[in-house]
Amino acid sequence: MLDLTPEAIERIKALRYDRLLEKHEGPERWASQFQYGDPEFMIIENHAVLLPIEREQQPNITALRVIVSEDSKILTLFLKDTTYTNDLQWEWLESGRLAICEKMSGENFYVATVYHEWFIVENPVFNEP
Repeated sequence: MLDLTPEAIERIKALRYDRLLEKHEGPERWASQFQYGDPEFMIIENHAVLLPIEREQQPNITALRVIVSEDSKILTLFLKDTTYTNDLQWEWLESGRLAICEKMSGENFYVATVYHEWFIVENPVFNEP
């Protein structure tokens, strides 16, 4: 993990995030991630990001799109997590994730406040010149 002060860790633990994965939904607490897991920052396009995932999942995550807000306080991430996908034909249905991450004030990292399933859809009209 980044060299975080105990105060920064407590600030993260106090946060909640919205989660919708495999029909399990609801607000979750970051404190639970620290209590039952081992959260670790990922570097995504030069941004330190804390996602509510297991450390072992990180090598299976690919950033498909990263959108930085104009003021750099919000990251919107379209991700592919192939940890539990074993059939390439169904990756679009099973492995898409959407994360909205907010930069903590006074810090140089982002923490997910939304983490949802997302069907991987490509809309060519957005990629036209």
